[in-house]
Amino acid sequence: MDILEKLSLAGLVPVIKVDDAADAVPLCKALADGGLPVAEITFRTAAAEEAIRLVHEQLPEVILCAGTVLTTDQADRAVKAGAAAIVSPGLNPEVVRWCLDHDVPVCPGTSNPSDIEVALSLGLTAVKVFPAEAIGGLKLIKAMAAPYGSMKFMPTGGVNENNMLDYLAFDKIMCCGGSWMVPGDAVKNKNWEKITALTRSAVDKMLGLELRHVGINSGSPEQALKDAEAIAKLMGWPVREGNSSDFAGTGFECMKKQGRGTHGHIAIGCNSPARAKWHLERRGYAFDEDSAVVKNDKLTAIYLKDEIAGFAFHLVQK
Repeated sequence: MDILEKLSLAGLVPVIKVDDAADAVPLCKALADGGLPVAEITFRTAAAEEAIRLVHEQLPEVILCAGTVLTTDQADRAVKAGAAAIVSPGLNPEVVRWCLDHDVPVCPGTSNPSDIEVALSLGLTAVKVFPAEAIGGLKLIKAMAAPYGSMKFMPTGGVNENNMLDYLAFDKIMCCGGSWMVPGDAVKNKNWEKITALTRSAVDKMLGLELRHVGINSGSPEQALKDAEAIAKLMGWPVREGNSSDFAGTGFECMKKQGRGTHGHIAIGCNSPARAKWHLERRGYAFDEDSAVVKNDKLTAIYLKDEIAGFAFHLVQK
């Protein structure tokens, strides 16, 4: 899995400015504790190179990017310090070519179709859009994406917890960059708990995990209908009969034969099963790859490998 695919699955890239290199490791640990082992450390301060080196050495699991890279010298220093990818606010062909020549993933900034065409001519498949909100936001990206079907975008600048879902819902968005999870006052005061809480809130909202329905292994067509009717009568819901199961409303699915799970299954809706799977794997959950349902090259459902309380659990696209 390449670095850009990992960034896509992570969904969010915290953009951080470090004035004191010693803050970099606890800051990135706070991000990881909140569910995002990802950081774009910007070359806006003299501490950037040392900060990247320290995080690379002490937190090797963090997906580490160098941001605001304006020159090939900065790119070289960042990569030697441990950065796995280069991100820049604009498209400098010299920097891009250096990265390509050194097999370093690069995501340069763009703001118009001309920039995108330069990126395409250099062989890139993903670009940053900066400053996203100031130049037109999602509306602009959708307009630019139309003639450039192979290009993916990473909007940064003005993206926050209130609008990130709108961006991420567009299938041409690779991921979103933002600094709202790392407010300057929290870094200054070394309030790592606040950064962890803000990060966890952002990740939870991005994943959007919620109960969709409970599946019950009724065991036979007759029992499935009987169970569905009893639940529907209790809740005041309609019954919907199907080929393999009967539903009571949308909350309970009564299986006509033994399905997954000792007692049944529980469906968890999410905004992106692929992204939710990646994040849940970071939390220690394993998945049954043979259960994956893929439509139009997109993961739409997959079961956890192990039961919980006698139930099989699966993710499903909302």
